Amino acid sequence: MRVAVLSDIHSNLAALEAVLGSIGTVDAVWHLGDVVGYGPEPDGVVQRLRDVAALGVRGNHDEAACGGATIESFNVDARAAAEWTRARIGDETRANLAALPELIAPAGSGFTLVHGSPRHPIWEYLDSPWAAEQNLALLETPHCFVGHTHVPIVFRERRRGGMAAAVVPPEGRLRLDDRRVVLNPGSVGQPRDGNPAASYVILDTAAGLATWRRVAYDIGATQAAMKAAGLPPRLVRRLSFGQ
Repeated sequence: MRVAVLSDIHSNLAALEAVLGSIGTVDAVWHLGDVVGYGPEPDGVVQRLRDVAALGVRGNHDEAACGGATIESFNVDARAAAEWTRARIGDETRANLAALPELIAPAGSGFTLVHGSPRHPIWEYLDSPWAAEQNLALLETPHCFVGHTHVPIVFRERRRGGMAAAVVPPEGRLRLDDRRVVLNPGSVGQPRDGNPAASYVILDTAAGLATWRRVAYDIGATQAAMKAAGLPPRLVRRLSFGQ
């Protein structure tokens, strides 16, 4: 099975279209939440994911868009964008986001999908080997995909015990073996690793191979739409720098 794994699209339709146009033929599209938030086109992004029958989970921005209390913990800019999103999404988009589960394990894949972490699906930032080890102990699958940090990274078991972490370079690859791993595909709509290009993973389960990909998109078009919508200027600027 060949799967495109996307995360943190954040209402950035231009970035999503660039990714979908670059993935080639796949058997499935998985997403790891934060479909909306920050960006200017929440309805368009949700519809495109429905068009490709994407299977996914709920992120903290998705929950906030549906009226969840997670918005109370957002910083000023994130909250402003979340309130803008709440006020503008259509009923169909809201229902789609509300129906997303917090965690899923696609049958036969060997992977669990979650936005934050298995133990705290909506909010935990899985950004250390210790946290990855603690979370893997909770899973029934050998591997896990997470998002939320917007940084492409791998946590993998060491042969001698414990976990090792590695930030993944563009076009990086990981050969899956008997060691358990946690993989983060990075962000489609708002990368934060210093590279503004959209980031995602192609997973080939038959070959046991995960490949990270980066694709450029029309950042200026997204920024223009954000400015026209009155979204916070800092959120507009950061797209140029991948921060």
